[in-house]
Amino acid sequence: MHSPSAGRPPLKRKYGDLDYAISKRDRKSVLSLFPSLGYEANDRFNLMNGDTRLYFYDSGHGRQVDIFVDVFKMSHVIDLRGRLDGDGPCATPADLLLSKLQIYEINRKDLVDVIALLLDHPVGEGDDAIDARYVARLACEDWGLCRTVQLNIPKLLHTLDEVDVDRDLVRARVAEIQKAIDAGPKPLKWRLRAQVGDRLQWYELPEEVRSPYQPE
Repeated sequence: MHSPSAGRPPLKRKYGDLDYAISKRDRKSVLSLFPSLGYEANDRFNLMNGDTRLYFYDSGHGRQVDIFVDVFKMSHVIDLRGRLDGDGPCATPADLLLSKLQIYEINRKDLVDVIALLLDHPVGEGDDAIDARYVARLACEDWGLCRTVQLNIPKLLHTLDEVDVDRDLVRARVAEIQKAIDAGPKPLKWRLRAQVGDRLQWYELPEEVRSPYQPE
């Protein structure tokens, strides 16, 4: 686990789903694996989205499984190709952070997960750190992603005020990430899109079934 704080109060919560990220080369094996484990495929969803995302459900235990193929595609797209070959079972802390902060309709459970991630990982280099340069590079390549992250940071800080954790530490790490994004070079395409701003929708609203926030 990347975030032990997520397993302790006040950030501990119930998880109604399991999220996985795989390379496209493993897609065929996954399509066989989960039905063999008793999971039912959502055939309609998988037919429409199967190149980038698969969905299975275990009705006996009330568990859903979301599988991202090569990319985290929610409100935006985070390309994971070449980033899933690490030694551990999880994506990098930076990719996990972006998988949450890219959600335009972010909810409390996502924000609680981000707080846990920021509590447990410094901003810097290394396998266990949140690579702010990587986060900034993606945000500076895509104005839409950057805008969604900018909108979600105040929501994150508001939620932070409601939980009893080391708030100063989390705020400091958020500030480091924000500083890296602000300082990153913005190409002409980014700057032109920024001039249009919120007048043109910059995010997608993905089809999904999301369980509510349930503290333990």
